[in-house]
Amino acid sequence: MTAFRRGIRLGIDVGRARVGVARSDPDGVLAVPVETVPRKGEPVRRIVALVAEYEAFEVLVGLPLNLRGEDTPSTTDARRFADQLASALPIPVRLVDERLSTVSAHGVLREAGRSQRDSRSIVDQVAAVVLLQQALDVERQSGEPAGPAISPGQEPA
Repeated sequence: MTAFRRGIRLGIDVGRARVGVARSDPDGVLAVPVETVPRKGEPVRRIVALVAEYEAFEVLVGLPLNLRGEDTPSTTDARRFADQLASALPIPVRLVDERLSTVSAHGVLREAGRSQRDSRSIVDQVAAVVLLQQALDVERQSGEPAGPAISPGQEPA
């Protein structure tokens, strides 16, 4: 067991049309939304810029497994996106189980009085907050980083 690692982390929720980005505070207590990056264009380049801007030491990419823990087409897409990030960044990229983070994000927004239609532009950010907060909590409780680090072109262990 290791001590909780201090520093800013970025959480990434990969969607087909948009990528939600969240960040933690340096003490890893709280995850907050950053922005929604369109999938069209160069989303990896924008995330690399955000890593530099926030001086993040790690990126956590949500892995949308199904409820049985199996891969889906979205899982394959998230793995590909994480691989692209790992190739473009000098810091670790980790895959973290994000089952139900988007469902949780919709629930949070609904409780805040926002309709699903009104929430479309921010739901990906909120899902990134949910997955990042879960990863922070796991590391704080276990003393170990959440999810395996990946190397470009390799499946995670």
